[in-house]
Amino acid sequence: MILLSFDIEEFDMPLEYNGEIPLAEQLAVSRKGLQNILRILKDNDVKATFFSTVVFAENNQDLVRQLLSKGHELASHTWFHSNFDEKHLLESRLELERLFDTTVKGLRMPRMSPVSDDAVSDAGYFYNSSINPTYLPGRYNNFNVSRKPFWQKKVLQFPASVSTMFRIPLFWLSFHNFPLWLYKFLSKLSLKSTGFLNIYFHPWEFADISDPKYKLPAFTFKNTGKAMENRFDDFIKWAKKNNYKFSTTGEFLENWNKKNKN
Repeated sequence: MILLSFDIEEFDMPLEYNGEIPLAEQLAVSRKGLQNILRILKDNDVKATFFSTVVFAENNQDLVRQLLSKGHELASHTWFHSNFDEKHLLESRLELERLFDTTVKGLRMPRMSPVSDDAVSDAGYFYNSSINPTYLPGRYNNFNVSRKPFWQKKVLQFPASVSTMFRIPLFWLSFHNFPLWLYKFLSKLSLKSTGFLNIYFHPWEFADISDPKYKLPAFTFKNTGKAMENRFDDFIKWAKKNNYKFSTTGEFLENWNKKNKN
């Protein structure tokens, strides 16, 4: 089973590199990317999960309603992308549910940041997909974390997928920078090992983010924009040709939980 997910958020990455980008432009870049994502998913008839900040959702209510109408899942990416307070866990879930009359079961923290399991549970989430089970200097130190879903107190943790050997993250940067044949090969091995592929992307990857004013390192925008659209479409078609199924994260984990209770 392949679980595609997208962190739909303000495109604030340039600020990490002393680039310039006002909020209106952050939202516009991500909006364009999300439109491209929804088109590709529709053309290929696959479902996905969208972890949205409240800021992005409030400013793009038409697109969020559109994705919900197509059977995709809406989950929380907290309130802001670059400013977090523990109270945002509950507040973001309630606001997304109020705005779009849907049930929000899942959470992904911005930048996959650590968060209190008790706080996530108290905020009413069923699952948290904020762990990359690998080691990246200065970012993650989760090399010994399980690669499969596991309960941590009252929260079902759903790690992002990594390779079977050396735990190479199969996240958005790998998708951009690896040859596509290699990414497919590593994905196939991970699918065979765990029974699922949990991979995540961002809407701004499907837009042109090569503007020098953003001051982004080349590895962050390699194969973005139109190249990303083509690679992503190719990947989905490859997966379907190999008879892999797609699901929203919430539906997959609900079924996983039922099977593992028996």
